[in-house]
Amino acid sequence: MRIISGKYKGRHINPPKNFKARPTTDFAKENLFNILNNNFDFSELSVLDLFSGTGSISYEFASRGCKSVISIESNFKHHNFIQKTTEDIGLTQVKAIKSDAFRYVKSCREKFDVVFADPPYDLKEMESIPDFIFKHQILNKGGWIIVEHGDKTNFGRHTGFKELRKYGGVNFSVFENYEKD
Repeated sequence: MRIISGKYKGRHINPPKNFKARPTTDFAKENLFNILNNNFDFSELSVLDLFSGTGSISYEFASRGCKSVISIESNFKHHNFIQKTTEDIGLTQVKAIKSDAFRYVKSCREKFDVVFADPPYDLKEMESIPDFIFKHQILNKGGWIIVEHGDKTNFGRHTGFKELRKYGGVNFSVFENYEKD
């Protein structure tokens, strides 16, 4: 696994072999971040990375200069890995929090420009994620929710659905907060 672009482009991140997390492929990450680059100024973004796993998405956002990235991971070993990696690299804008993603969103008092969620593809609450995030009003107007998922999930009829992007076996469903002033 490596950081694709930004200040730390090319930096290799090596999670332990016993990790259960499935990192987003470099091919899928590169394409996703090209889309984000065409729609957002990274230096202005505040990002929430749910189900962070290895932290690879958090590192990508931070490497591109995002002002704030909160990385939520419930697995103790994965959380510690993210925390240590951000310290080792010097990603001071990344804050790793050990928490259940749903519990964190429910109690969150901040708003974000991008909320990225990469849950286990077989998570029974998978289809409720975007609705749950919208319900708790943690997304800024014009902000995006991006949910990474497998082929079996279809978010096309959900509120705010913007588009589906497929990169091999990786799917990204994008939602936009069209909230009015």
